[in-house]
Amino acid sequence: MVPSSLILESGEIFPGFSPDWQKDSFFGEVVFTTGMTGYVESLTDPSFAGQILTFTYPLIGNYGVPNKEFWESGKIQAAGVVTGSISEIPCHWDSKYSLLDWLKLYSVPLITGVDTRELTKLLRKKGVALGAISLKKPKKFFDPNTTHLVKEVSCKSIEKIGRGSKKIIAVDCGMKENIVRCLKKFPVQIIRVPFDYDYSEEDYDALFISNGPGDPAVCKETIAILKKSLKRKKPTMGICLGSQLLALAVGAKTYKLKFGHRGQNHPCMDLERHSCVLTSQNHGYAIDEKTLPLEWKVSFRSLNDDSIEGIEHKKLPFFAVQFHPENHPGPTDAAYLFDKFYKMIEPSTTSPTRGEAWKETDKP
Repeated sequence: MVPSSLILESGEIFPGFSPDWQKDSFFGEVVFTTGMTGYVESLTDPSFAGQILTFTYPLIGNYGVPNKEFWESGKIQAAGVVTGSISEIPCHWDSKYSLLDWLKLYSVPLITGVDTRELTKLLRKKGVALGAISLKKPKKFFDPNTTHLVKEVSCKSIEKIGRGSKKIIAVDCGMKENIVRCLKKFPVQIIRVPFDYDYSEEDYDALFISNGPGDPAVCKETIAILKKSLKRKKPTMGICLGSQLLALAVGAKTYKLKFGHRGQNHPCMDLERHSCVLTSQNHGYAIDEKTLPLEWKVSFRSLNDDSIEGIEHKKLPFFAVQFHPENHPGPTDAAYLFDKFYKMIEPSTTSPTRGEAWKETDKP
């Protein structure tokens, strides 16, 4: 390890240490997540593309990195990692790599020894900031939000998954693998398509819009195709970015949250069931409630800041949530939403119970 710094565009400098292979400056949007575990799933989540991820939990890497069964994509997606301390020697029977070796394998920069509590307090006060992990102060900072991040993480070709009489078009804007695992529990065929693929005239029974990184307003092609498909009134579900894209497609607007929601312990209120669910979250944008059309209603609210966490059409089979009901990492409280989606597709069939449908996705 050699001395290095996390440098924010606003001028603050947080000293720490980085592996000696990191010779360059590495840029991204500095954000924080409150999860105590699940760093492997978080780092491989495409929604973190372009972001330098700060872990608020003080020790990261103690159980190493398991095999790809637990990854949310084929590689690390985050632009960088910030920790208070890091375990160089993992202790877990299923560990394939140490976190340090894994980051080096994918050339993802790390800075450790940082006062992450102070950094998190700063980001909460001033909002997320552009930053760099660097040995020296850069002349200018790169903003990942100016690029089409969804284009970078979306699949490049059509993929057919599973078997069944019902066909689901799944728009991949950076889809987590556990979403696919959850949908595969049902007797359906999943057609995974790129973000800009026009499926609006094809034969399908339901539509799913995935999570993904960046500003939803950048995804103009995805929104335009979604607008056309909604006219067919097919059952439609969105998660995270998919919720924002659905809102934009029906005429609502989105805005950037000050410091976003990232972690596996965010409480939300299900307004229909009048119950609280703990959720896994990873988003920096939200739906502007004042712009939501009259035929739509708010279905979930954050109990931390009262922002919209779910929307639903009052008559048609359209709904979306801002959090991640597929968990991984995180609680399984909201897994029933996949049952709800399947019942929209096949209302005459009893879907698997929550325990049956999710038992294989609840592995640690």
